Amino acid sequence: MNENKRLEFHLGTLGKLIPLLVAVGFILWAAVSGSNVNGYMVAFFMAIIFGVIFAKDEKAYGQAIISGLTKPMFPIIALAVILAAISGKLISGSGMVQTIAAYAVQAGLTGKLFAAVTFVITCLLAFSTGTSVGTYMVVIPILFPVGVMTGVSPIYMIGAIVSGAAFGDNLAPISDTTIASATTQNAELGKVVRSRMKYSIPAALIALVCFLIFTKTETSSIVLEAAQVEPKPLSLIMLVVPVVIIALCLMKKHLITALAWGVIAGIAAGLVSGIYLISDLLSFPGGFSVTGILSDAIIGCMGTVAMLIGVFAMLGVMESSGLFQDVGRGLSKLAKGPASTEATIVGCVGILSMITGVISVAIVAMGNLVKEMGEKNGVDPYRRANLMDCAGCVFCYVSTGKEMDTFSVLQAILQSGKRLGVPKCMEKGIMNVYEIHSLQELHPGAYGILEPKEDPERLIQPGAIDFALIPCISCDRSGRRLGHGGGYYDRYLEKTHCVKAALCREELLVDEIPVEEHDLRMDLVISEKGCYKM
Repeated sequence: MNENKRLEFHLGTLGKLIPLLVAVGFILWAAVSGSNVNGYMVAFFMAIIFGVIFAKDEKAYGQAIISGLTKPMFPIIALAVILAAISGKLISGSGMVQTIAAYAVQAGLTGKLFAAVTFVITCLLAFSTGTSVGTYMVVIPILFPVGVMTGVSPIYMIGAIVSGAAFGDNLAPISDTTIASATTQNAELGKVVRSRMKYSIPAALIALVCFLIFTKTETSSIVLEAAQVEPKPLSLIMLVVPVVIIALCLMKKHLITALAWGVIAGIAAGLVSGIYLISDLLSFPGGFSVTGILSDAIIGCMGTVAMLIGVFAMLGVMESSGLFQDVGRGLSKLAKGPASTEATIVGCVGILSMITGVISVAIVAMGNLVKEMGEKNGVDPYRRANLMDCAGCVFCYVSTGKEMDTFSVLQAILQSGKRLGVPKCMEKGIMNVYEIHSLQELHPGAYGILEPKEDPERLIQPGAIDFALIPCISCDRSGRRLGHGGGYYDRYLEKTHCVKAALCREELLVDEIPVEEHDLRMDLVISEKGCYKM
């Protein structure tokens, strides 16, 4: 966003901070009071309400909220929460958790040992799937209650899950956070992952030892109950839910797709096995009431969804006001040498991650500033990328005419080991993306542009793309793009959730591009002279 188009507040910088300070105040109140998620939900909505008082332009304030709620990450997380709630309810209602807990107690897999095993399992799942969020959705409904039933303190149990998922996501070459950190620092993905192993693996081993030694255990009535419960082997059929989700994530399917198929598999398994009747899943007893596992699960997670609405709305306000950049510039004044610069990088991204709750957003927002600080003070780009937290699947056009040459980029992507998808224009404004393994696989298409062959086995689904390089005739520094008029890219990209970057010659950048409502705004604009982030 251009500096002159920022959302302005009365009282200047203090006015910008008011929503954040209100949110922090209510969050602390909720935490001290031992509130559930509803207390935190109220915190973010109160922040939005108080922000109206200090905003100079109410219309711009509303647009800022909308910009936050239209971020691709919002519907993904919200839908993931709902689908995970349904799958968790299917699992818990079947008696599977109690059965696994009984078997674990009988095998002696209790207390500290169970916490350590949980840590290892979440490490492996997050590394394999490249998503900490997806790992939470699979692991928490099963292992968390089992761990509590086998004597692990709830705090330590959730700690084992969160830390394991964070470790696996950190080393996964297809993680969204590594995409942002590597690309913003011009660092190669493979080298970034390899360079962080010497830090991550020792840290994981230390954490594992700590869980084995320091995990607090509880001998409560629920633990004794787990030891005495009669296992229900039939309930283990519901393991099909996490198995399907994990398998589809490993196949690089979108998280929502994986969770949806997990729910379908759970419903089918429950009905076929006789664990559930249709009336158990959904019933309409009359009087405008709805009961059953499906409705209970959805209603039960609405507090979390509402909190996400508040979080992303506030995120849009903070981005539009330039608060992220202000925080970054303020902290950058502390960067006087390599050591202080590294500390500043961690501080910038860390603080913004806490503010936004989404680390990938913080990485993208601070990418340019971190690069400038690092280059000025001699911090290696791979070091910078690791400190900030690389794309598994990259979509890149094949240049033609006066477009910025992408052949060297295409070759570099292939050599890096990433998946490379190249567009092929079909009829009626439809575009597909196919994976290629060599530039020799490209052949002239209908418009004389080099294209891949139409091969169903190499078709890349939009949800699998992590980073996209897009051509343009012209562009402005706020991400508005003027294309060739066919609408191929806009129609295709609206189905993706990736970081979108337009390649444009510096001489073709203009102050403002007229766009229509359906035109997509780029996340990055890259020229031969620099990178402009929205």
